Amino acid sequence: MSFRADYLRQLPHLTAATAEAAALRLYNYQAQHCPPYAAYLAALGRRAPVTRMTDIPFLPIEFFKTHAVRTDPAAWQPQEEFRSSGTTLQQRSRHLVREPALYRDNAARIFEAAYGPLTSWIFLGLLPSYLEQGESSLVAMVADFAQRSGQEQEAFFLRDHAGLLRALGAAQAQAGRRVMLFGVTYALLDLAAEVGAAPELQGITVLETGGMKGRRREMIREELHQELQQAFGPAPIHSEYGMTELLSQAYSPGEGLFYAPPQLQVLLRDPADPFSVSADRVDGAINVVDLANIDSCAFIETKDLARRHPGGAFEVLGRMDNSDIRGCSQLV
Repeated sequence: MSFRADYLRQLPHLTAATAEAAALRLYNYQAQHCPPYAAYLAALGRRAPVTRMTDIPFLPIEFFKTHAVRTDPAAWQPQEEFRSSGTTLQQRSRHLVREPALYRDNAARIFEAAYGPLTSWIFLGLLPSYLEQGESSLVAMVADFAQRSGQEQEAFFLRDHAGLLRALGAAQAQAGRRVMLFGVTYALLDLAAEVGAAPELQGITVLETGGMKGRRREMIREELHQELQQAFGPAPIHSEYGMTELLSQAYSPGEGLFYAPPQLQVLLRDPADPFSVSADRVDGAINVVDLANIDSCAFIETKDLARRHPGGAFEVLGRMDNSDIRGCSQLV
């Protein structure tokens, strides 16, 4: 059995106790078979094997904009390509996907571990910018959830708030089904501003996916969720932590605290020192290990700032660009 086949056979059965061993095994493979990662390690002079996950060198996330990040590229051609959101002036990250079912099956397992069977939900999406730009992993995930749920309702609405309200009302009338609305942040705020506390918005689970896209002023989480709750009711606003470069997600059931599945290991580093990763660090910049990224690179140095909380939760504080660092320092 090939390394890939054996690894994927074990992926659905990962636990917190086995994640580090899986990460070390995948590191030793990708250090040899992922050309951009191997070249990066060679430039660092870091080809030696590692024995701890915290000692793994992490690939800067910008490589997904400038390189085709593929492991064992001679063995396959991409069957799907995900791209990050951005303006026409920005270079968008690309995640080349060897096996589309791997992404969808993994995302479904993670969601069901957090929220229960997909068949107990109806999924609606208010994700206009992602739909318009295309090639969105988030849109692909929500579409797959809607299909697996067996729902009859259309899943996506661009800016048709009236149509969305009708779909929400019809969904809530179905006994035994809960309703989840995935929404990019600015679009949820636009909906709230237009329709107010409409009856159709009450009693649903709202999951915001981040993103102002330059359309509204940036807001800290407490202010954002307070404004959304004026329209959607007092229940906590849920959130997703994911990105184009990842095939796994973490979810927050409220209060901005995210819980990662075994597939997604979140480590923190000194923002000024990319090699100072520590399992004990309370706050810092995120290095993420996505154990589903067998065909790209599993070890990614992000530009997100976070704080670790008791019980394994983490809170995303902002980004490492100059304006967000200042904002985060005020928040902290």
